[in-house]
Amino acid sequence: MPGLFDPIEVGAITAPNRVFMAPLTRARGTRDHVPTPIMAEYYAQRASAGLIISEAIGISRQGLGWPYATGIWTDEQVAGWRRVTDAVHAAGGRIVAQLWHMGRLIHTDLLDGELPVSSSAIAAPGHAHTYDGNKPYPVPRPLEAKEVPQLLEDYRHAARNALAAGFDGVQLHAANGYLIDSFLRDNTNNRTDSYGGSIENRIRLLGEVTRAIVEVVGAERTGVRLSPNGEVQGVNDSDPHALFPAAAKLLEEIGIAFLELREPDFNGSRGAADVEPVAPEIRKVFSRTLILNSDYDRAKADAALSSGAADAIAFGRPFIANPDLPRRLAEGLPYNPLREAFLYSQGEEGYTDYPAAQEAKAA
Repeated sequence: MPGLFDPIEVGAITAPNRVFMAPLTRARGTRDHVPTPIMAEYYAQRASAGLIISEAIGISRQGLGWPYATGIWTDEQVAGWRRVTDAVHAAGGRIVAQLWHMGRLIHTDLLDGELPVSSSAIAAPGHAHTYDGNKPYPVPRPLEAKEVPQLLEDYRHAARNALAAGFDGVQLHAANGYLIDSFLRDNTNNRTDSYGGSIENRIRLLGEVTRAIVEVVGAERTGVRLSPNGEVQGVNDSDPHALFPAAAKLLEEIGIAFLELREPDFNGSRGAADVEPVAPEIRKVFSRTLILNSDYDRAKADAALSSGAADAIAFGRPFIANPDLPRRLAEGLPYNPLREAFLYSQGEEGYTDYPAAQEAKAA
């Protein structure tokens, strides 16, 4: 069976190894959601990843509500992302754009007073990030069925812009409680129309959005991210073992190139020891590149690949502090410590100043 450092064909993308970089929001854009020059340096530093999945990128003004996060609906944003992809490609890397609609997880302050949209009028728990600090999430308004065509066009527009910006492909963010995920799961979807009720109805929007993206970039350059078990930002499902394999089967039929699963660690470290993971059931119905993500180290990653449970592993936080993570994994080198205070700050500190292994040794 393949190992972490064997190449893999991910649809039309040739990855030289299976150490992928997971999407990581870092809040280094402008208030107009334009990528900044330091972002080009940050991503280029991590170009040794087999494949970089970008931070979540807002598809529209309606879909983005995270301060200093980036979008891809304006020409200025596209130009900013072109600087990033050019830098990654110059460093020998590959990068896909993760397309994001945040759904109900937005405060009205970031939508010029408009309510966010979701599957149903159910507020998220906790607080939204705003430029004036944290504020309680508002009760969203349900997305009307007549608005779906415009939503699909927003995704097509974002996908076209991703290609114009030089990305090698796109990933649909359908995880973590955001818009698509709120339609999938039954504790946030109480609709009575064709987008609610049965599993077939609840996965309908996922299928429509995925097909819209495929129309633009091709199935061989399209991926999806799901978070198939446990509560995430207030969304949950009463039967994830029925829901998520059905969603994966739909994506298999559409023919996407890769599926990434963010599933909590089931070794008991997160109180989930009695919950059976869904990924093995998804593996049975999804035949193309399957990427697992969440709390992997070298041994756990090798085991997943050698057993056939996954084709690649996406590493998140380890890539923040270790721009040369593939080398560190290959050679068993220690990790740089993560400076959490700078995860969502706006400067270079805790962003582009993490040293590579040889620099750390010299220091």
